[in-house]
Amino acid sequence: MSEGKAQIELTPGRRTLASVALATGTFMQVLDTTIANVSIPTIAGNLGVSADQGTWVITSFAVANGIGLPLTGWLMGRYGVVRVFIISVVLFTIASLLCGMAWSLPSLVAFRVLQGAVSGPMIPGSQALLLMLFPPERKSAALGLWSMTTLIAPVCGPLLGGLISDNWTWPWIFLINGPVGAFCAFTCWRLLRHADTPTRKVPVDRMGIVLTVIWIGALQIVLDKGKDLDWFGSTFIVVLALVALVGFIAWLIWELTDKHPIVDLTLFKSRNFALGCIAMTAVYAAFYGNLVLMPLWLQTQMGYTATWAGLVTAPGGLIAIAITPFASRWVAKGDARHVATLAYIAFAASSLMRAKFNTQIGPMTLLLPQLVQGVALSTFFIAMVTLLLDGMPAHRVPAASGMSNFLRIIGASFGTSLTTTYWDRREVLHQTRLSEATSVFDPGLQQTIGQLHAAGLSEPAAVGVITRELIAQSYLLAALDLFWISAWLILGMLALVWMLPKPQGGKAPVVAAD
Repeated sequence: MSEGKAQIELTPGRRTLASVALATGTFMQVLDTTIANVSIPTIAGNLGVSADQGTWVITSFAVANGIGLPLTGWLMGRYGVVRVFIISVVLFTIASLLCGMAWSLPSLVAFRVLQGAVSGPMIPGSQALLLMLFPPERKSAALGLWSMTTLIAPVCGPLLGGLISDNWTWPWIFLINGPVGAFCAFTCWRLLRHADTPTRKVPVDRMGIVLTVIWIGALQIVLDKGKDLDWFGSTFIVVLALVALVGFIAWLIWELTDKHPIVDLTLFKSRNFALGCIAMTAVYAAFYGNLVLMPLWLQTQMGYTATWAGLVTAPGGLIAIAITPFASRWVAKGDARHVATLAYIAFAASSLMRAKFNTQIGPMTLLLPQLVQGVALSTFFIAMVTLLLDGMPAHRVPAASGMSNFLRIIGASFGTSLTTTYWDRREVLHQTRLSEATSVFDPGLQQTIGQLHAAGLSEPAAVGVITRELIAQSYLLAALDLFWISAWLILGMLALVWMLPKPQGGKAPVVAAD
């Protein structure tokens, strides 16, 4: 298949089936980045370890996945897009089944490392193949399907994880990947194996691979474990941060000077790609930080179970499903910058709505920002991918897709770490200020204590109730601070969108190899 014939020719029915298979593969991989989050206490308890030790289930996957993503472009150029994608899905499915059969924490962490390492090509591969399935004039439909699965899966992860943990046993959060992965791999093999891209033999950049593993692995561990270990108060974190910094500098020099680099950094010479990646990564970091913060706040401070916290955050995904087909048409017929503007404004609006929360809000008040966020979810990725891949040569799309997804995941890691750390530290600040403004001699406080005492509580118990309310209010104020910051960061990134030229309308980036 030459570059000029990069589109895969299938009948409409087969194209639809292949698109569904690719979408389910993407959904499965993205889902596994979040589905275990709410299940950590259950997993840790079942395996007889502490919750802090259990977080390695998340960290191990994130580290391995972060390392694998930048290598995607080289793998697909060397072995073919279809072949690499299908093998990745098969190995991911096997690793998922092994995770479900894990007998101890070390075995589960080892299988999660395998799961993350082999999953790198899945998202870029599905994006590349979807673009190959559709003609240029229908590229927006392909990107719409891809973006829908990529953004809805993180929302569904906590919901499914909570339902499974509360009603079944934790291994099923991994075992459910079995039939999904089998369907995706088998369908893609039957329909797409004849349409693989040409391969090219290039020397293996062994030093580039080693440096990639060192600096990305160290950085991901710093981001995932920094909060638990008090950041730079921990010698372990300081050493890893230095390793990440030195490793990154050495990697950057090597990749810019090597004749056959494992990661093509010249992609950033494209203004569209560079600015598009910055804008997308920053907004996704803010979105993902809020995605982590909401169920955390609901479960720790508002008394929600994992299932109910997931149910409250899920409607945004349903709205995204309903609107995405229309968003695809808007991008196809108009200026993707306008659609991106709608996404950014909707993201900012949802954060500003959350910035008015209080501890007495009900489910409906929680739902409204999620519905607005659903509008953003339906338009964000399709617009940003269209913009950052605009004008990209066909043979460089797999590498560009892998790099943009790598930056997105790194952004999510930064967003999670910064959000949870800032939330705890702002809570301490707000609690101190509220405590300074409160006195046991305050008539209002004395009256409240009296009422609680009259209701049957002892004076120490009444003081305990008030203290818990003080802590709850402090965490609320800290969350409101984060919602405000997210809103203004997102609006600030909108300026970068309008620094990009208008995309070339119907000329979709397609995938081929040299």
